[in-house]
Amino acid sequence: MTDWFHHVIKAPDRDFAAAAAQRQLQLTKPPGALGMLEKIAIQMSAMQARIDPAADDVEIAIFAGDHGIVAEGVSAFPQAVTAEMVKNFVAGGAAISVLARQMGAGLTVVNAGTVSRSGFGDAVMDLPVDYGTANFALGAAMTDSQCQAALNLGKQVVDQYAVDQYVVDQSGKRVQLLIGGEMGIGNTTAASAVAAAFNIASPAALSGAGSGLSEKGVAHKVAVIERALKKAGKLQSPQQILAQFAGFEMVALCGFYIAAAQKGLPILVDGFIACVCAYAACALNSGARDWMLFAHTSAEPGHKLVTAAMQVEPLLDLGMRLGEGSGAGVAVSIVRSACLLQNEMATFEQAGVSDGR
Repeated sequence: MTDWFHHVIKAPDRDFAAAAAQRQLQLTKPPGALGMLEKIAIQMSAMQARIDPAADDVEIAIFAGDHGIVAEGVSAFPQAVTAEMVKNFVAGGAAISVLARQMGAGLTVVNAGTVSRSGFGDAVMDLPVDYGTANFALGAAMTDSQCQAALNLGKQVVDQYAVDQYVVDQSGKRVQLLIGGEMGIGNTTAASAVAAAFNIASPAALSGAGSGLSEKGVAHKVAVIERALKKAGKLQSPQQILAQFAGFEMVALCGFYIAAAQKGLPILVDGFIACVCAYAACALNSGARDWMLFAHTSAEPGHKLVTAAMQVEPLLDLGMRLGEGSGAGVAVSIVRSACLLQNEMATFEQAGVSDGR
């Protein structure tokens, strides 16, 4: 299983997009009056191949991994926090855990490669590629085979939701929306390095406070990334960029996005790190882009640069910078509202309202 992520991804159904757009014109409102909500509903209709799309059944997967680059002093939090947060996710105390309960979503926590060697028990999908990545200031973060294994892990997580043509979760319901999140101390540094390697912008433009760095700390992070980019030289492919700078949780998230698109599952992309992974996933397989909605604009300065490079407009801007899928969790209510408005609003004819034409 070495080239699955290059397999052709079927585009969303244009006929259903056209039918949804026509229905929007018939609803009791001026054309375009619901703004982005109309666009979301039309996209969901195309992705789900139905005129009455829904986002009731949501599955969330959080990938955790540790980064060797923290040895360079690029994080305000110690590396032990990654494993501690994995436990917090499954205990129900993390932000995404609360949001999952609120929306009635399934939550899968995946250990893609934390430094913890003791494991996390049955509550976690405990399949580490390795125990943290190498320090990319000194060399590649991971080997090519590890990069492949991490991509495969992302696919494996999606496969648990999908059986042949029938996409279901463990309760037997059809999954209507997927969210991928990440946790890994040091991964804003890794994400900035990956984005810089893709020539989205300079490390200085992409790098922010992350977990709470001071201005001096951000300057140090930028210098570390700049040295690492120079040491790595020109990288020839998206896989090489990921192997050089990314974390196992980030590469797994890339695989998750591509596999979801191959299964025809709508994806709600979270913040800065998740968006960098979405960019990389689209570089690996451009067809993945059509299956993505973008939840929010992170307070991390690099996020706006990445969304601009992808030519996308996120749904929300709340100043969030937590990661772990939390911004996407908040945006689910927007997607649900968009679907309900298309499905349940009366048409001019049904309501007996003059349409002005």
